Amino acid sequence: MTVHQDDPRTVLAAGCVLWRRQATPGTTPHSGQGVEICLVHRPKYGDWSHPKGKLKRGEDALAGALREVREETGHDCEPGPALPTARYLANGRPKQVSYWAAEATTGTFTPNREVDRIVWLTPPEARARLTQPRDRPLVDALLDALHTT
Repeated sequence: MTVHQDDPRTVLAAGCVLWRRQATPGTTPHSGQGVEICLVHRPKYGDWSHPKGKLKRGEDALAGALREVREETGHDCEPGPALPTARYLANGRPKQVSYWAAEATTGTFTPNREVDRIVWLTPPEARARLTQPRDRPLVDALLDALHTT
């Protein structure tokens, strides 16, 4: 099934592939070396994913993505390029999630009801830990975006 934003049943959401530089001398984010990606664990679903969530009524997608990162990870971030949009069915309804690359700047994680853990992983580790296969190409999209910026 193709999900369209103009379908009134479509749930609109946004998120980020949140990354930071490893403190390892001689590595560069452009090569994928020296990059760690943040994944969140949602106890309600028992899954690992990129930070994301539903948009509030009238909320801009990028603003919603940054809000969700802050709420779920405790981190502020500097948004980068847009990444591929995910479209899929969730609980029988079409869902569209807009994503951006975002570099973590400041913040500290505090476990909460929605997210009880976060992890910072290398790109291969993040790809392997992600629960949904549809989330894995976003790791490659992030690395491509870092390589071209």
